[in-house]
Amino acid sequence: MDVLLRKDGGEEEEEEEEGPSPGGGRRGQKAQMKRRHEEEEEEEECAKKKLVIDHSVKVASHYNSLQEVGLAARSRSRIFFMRNFNNWMKSVLIGEILEQVRAGGCRRVSVLDLGCGKGGDLLKWRRGGIDHLVCADIAGVSVEQCQSRYEEMKRKSHINEKIFKAQFITADCTKEVLSEKLEDAELQFDVCSCQFVYHYSFESEQKADMMLRNACERLKPGGFFIGTTPDAFELVKRLEASDSLSFGNEVFKVSFGSKGDYPLFGCQYHFSLEDVVDVPEFLVYFPLLEHMAKNYNMRLVLRQRFSEFFEEKVKKEHHRSLMMKMTALEPFPLEDGDGQTTGSSGEYRHAKEHCARAGVRPPVGTLSRSEWEAASIYLVFVFQKIS
Repeated sequence: MDVLLRKDGGEEEEEEEEGPSPGGGRRGQKAQMKRRHEEEEEEEECAKKKLVIDHSVKVASHYNSLQEVGLAARSRSRIFFMRNFNNWMKSVLIGEILEQVRAGGCRRVSVLDLGCGKGGDLLKWRRGGIDHLVCADIAGVSVEQCQSRYEEMKRKSHINEKIFKAQFITADCTKEVLSEKLEDAELQFDVCSCQFVYHYSFESEQKADMMLRNACERLKPGGFFIGTTPDAFELVKRLEASDSLSFGNEVFKVSFGSKGDYPLFGCQYHFSLEDVVDVPEFLVYFPLLEHMAKNYNMRLVLRQRFSEFFEEKVKKEHHRSLMMKMTALEPFPLEDGDGQTTGSSGEYRHAKEHCARAGVRPPVGTLSRSEWEAASIYLVFVFQKIS
């Protein structure tokens, strides 16, 4: 039997020619052409949908494939102190927001962790004494690990210690309505936390809006939507200052496809950070996010670059104490004579110059130049639901 090659290289049986129709051969040819045209349109539509799906799948696959490592392995990482610093920033933000919630008279606190990952913030919610937590993420393996951490935390807790109840949901929060997946259909939240995640949703207006809906529609009046995300203005500024389509250093790299044209949605760049991230992301044009949030009765309370937030919060003694406990900064110079995290002297020139100033008593806490360049692309945000 004769065969025809598909465009994709496969094979299909040749269609039999249609016999004469009551209206003649042309009608049969037209019907066949129409059918083929419909098939081509269907294939094109499927291809478009596949492009949309692929990005979500790529993000989920990346985070699912990240291996859980112990403290010893993390301490050897080139970005050990930066990761601790980012964790401290989140701890301060979450702690202060929970204080505000309780100051408003709330006794039982419910939280949505949108993009929970492997559960890196579980201990923060435990320290905050919340009552109910819902964890949601697109990466199913991560959600399973998050739930395992929670179960282990409960198992190791003191007899008289009350651990919050929790629900774990695997879902693409840019496409699916989370409220339909809640065990308690009437549940409302005092806080929604979205840490280093929201930028994935700015692939399209539909995805960004769905993410925002999931973050805000179940918040109580006065409730907070908090998070951290790359600062689009800072990213574009560094790109425009670069001689190429990328910028970065030995620990991180940001690459764009072009310069000069930055659409409001779908402005993609590739971000890689040593041992942690290696996926496409999208610029979050913050004035647009603020405008979209108004549709969910949200008002912007705080928007600060990491540098600004750090400089303000480090003035408080209890925040400095937490920073020491979390090893959020690297001591410079090291007292035992060992080398710093990186052997490059230029990485700590700023710390050396600071130590040389009158009245400064070494060692001082710092991040290497490369780590700070990576950490300082982020901003902190807080929205509140209008009563």
